[in-house]
Amino acid sequence: MPAGRRRYKTSAGCQVFYLVLCEAVANHFFPGHTFFMSTYDLICIGAGPTGLACAIEAKRAGMRPLVIDKGCLCNSLFHYPVNMVFFTTPELLEIGDLPLTSAAEKPTRSEALKYYRKCAEHYELDLRLGHRVERVEGADGKFSVHTRDEQGIPSQFAAKKIAVATGYYDLPNRLGIPGEDLPHVSHYYTEPHAFWRQNVVIIGGKNSAAEAALDLYRNGAKVTMVHRRAELGSTIKYWVRPDIENRIKAGQVRALFETSVKRIDEGRVLVSSHSGETSLPADQVFALTGYHPDFEFLRSMGISLDPETNKPTMDPQTHESNVPGIFVAGVVIGGNHTSEIFIENGRFHGKQIVAALTGGRLHSTTGV
Repeated sequence: MPAGRRRYKTSAGCQVFYLVLCEAVANHFFPGHTFFMSTYDLICIGAGPTGLACAIEAKRAGMRPLVIDKGCLCNSLFHYPVNMVFFTTPELLEIGDLPLTSAAEKPTRSEALKYYRKCAEHYELDLRLGHRVERVEGADGKFSVHTRDEQGIPSQFAAKKIAVATGYYDLPNRLGIPGEDLPHVSHYYTEPHAFWRQNVVIIGGKNSAAEAALDLYRNGAKVTMVHRRAELGSTIKYWVRPDIENRIKAGQVRALFETSVKRIDEGRVLVSSHSGETSLPADQVFALTGYHPDFEFLRSMGISLDPETNKPTMDPQTHESNVPGIFVAGVVIGGNHTSEIFIENGRFHGKQIVAALTGGRLHSTTGV
């Protein structure tokens, strides 16, 4: 080696940091252009608990993952009702072998959000939040994921493999009736304060509708539930069911069963039942009729869906879809049957996917 010259050895972490920095600088000064500094081993589309679990398992296996989401971290949980309490106990929500602690027997929305933030921090996950995936191109081993951020700036990322864990909470099951898009109609319930002493109509009879009705009633709203079935849904939490049934029996919450909504107007809702049509006063309407995965996004990548259930074609052991190199995880694998997959069992899908990618053997499929 010539005198005066010295060779420096850089760590793998420094090299990755340098590549990411170069990519960020290039995208800032040349938006809309493609600059591949490196290829990710796995891109996880969706930053909910399942997507995070996939990325964590990949990183623990020595891979380089990237997580992309159009919203914030755990965007669906963030949009849950503010005072929501989970159905399950803390250990069944854990990912990455990190403990979740809660003040009570069941964790709250706030505690879960804090926990998943800490998981992302602990494993130093590479995240692109606020990036909507517009399309996925390429083939196994050389995919390109095209995104657009909240400022409209496009980006492109390269990946050997893709894991789709986009959940379902972003797409409500629409009623398809006149007035559904009026300003006082929402498919999401957050908190009750703004509806004190107001007439609120809740469309639906399952868990979210029951919990919203109770919360609104206890905070001074005048609540009417409208449900097309003859009784409340069977999946209502066991501690919520007697509460809502007793409120209905006492007349504190009005419930109209075997009743359908025909249209929504400003300040009222027209409903129909065996006894005819009735107009209900409504300062606010919550259409809590469930949600569904983004089936069109799955189809756009070439993933085949069952014509009746919309369940994607996949290997049940590896979770690889009919498109080589694209895996599916979480609630999207349930198709129309979104109640089949929860965080409790979806969190294990990352282990199965990474075991398939690394050639490892999955010793336990508990919860799957």
